[in-house]
Amino acid sequence: MQALLALSRAIDRLNTFVGKYSIWLIFAATFISAANAVVRKVFDTSSNGFLEVQWYLFAWSFLIAAGYTLLNREHVRIDVLNSHLPKKVQIWIEILGVILFLTPVCVLIIWLCIPIVAERYATGEMSPNPGGLIRWPVWVALPAGFALLLLQGWSELIKCVAFLKGLGPDPTVKADAKSAEEELVEALRQHQAAAGKAP
Repeated sequence: MQALLALSRAIDRLNTFVGKYSIWLIFAATFISAANAVVRKVFDTSSNGFLEVQWYLFAWSFLIAAGYTLLNREHVRIDVLNSHLPKKVQIWIEILGVILFLTPVCVLIIWLCIPIVAERYATGEMSPNPGGLIRWPVWVALPAGFALLLLQGWSELIKCVAFLKGLGPDPTVKADAKSAEEELVEALRQHQAAAGKAP
C-alpha cells in the first residue's frame, strides 16, 4: 500500500504542476486576443491563425487541467443524497465511480483519439480556413488531458482505499477546506475587525 500511496503522491505532484502552469496558456490566449484586436483596428488586417491559436491554447488549458480540477475536488458534483450518507458509503461511491465510470470513459477516449492524432500528424492536416494552422497539435490535447484525468482518478482511488484501511486522511474533504470551527473563528475575527474600524 505504501508504494501505491507514493504513486498517488507522484500523480498529485504531476497534476499540481500541470494545473498551476496551465494558467499561462490562458494568459497567452488573452494576450494574443488583445494583440489581434489591436492589429485589426490599427492596421486593418488580421489572420485566422491568431483566432485558431487562441482556440488551441484554450483547449489545451481546459483539457490538461482536468486532472488538477479533480485533485482539488472542483468538478461539478451533485451531492444532495451522497452528503447525507455515512462516510464509508461515500467512499465506496467514489471508488465505484472511478472504476465503473471515470476509468472506462477515459480509456475509451484515449483509445479512440490516438489513431486520429496519428492520422492528423501523418497527413499534416491543415485548417481549411485561409491562414489557418496545422491541426495535430490541438488534437494531442485530447489524449494528454484524458490521460492526466485518468491518472488522477487512480490517485483518488488509491487514497479512498487507503482511507478505508485507516492509512490515510479522508480524500473526500478538500485539502484547504476549513472546519466549521475554523470558519466560525474567521467570521468572529472579521466581525471584530469591522466593529473596531467603525466610528
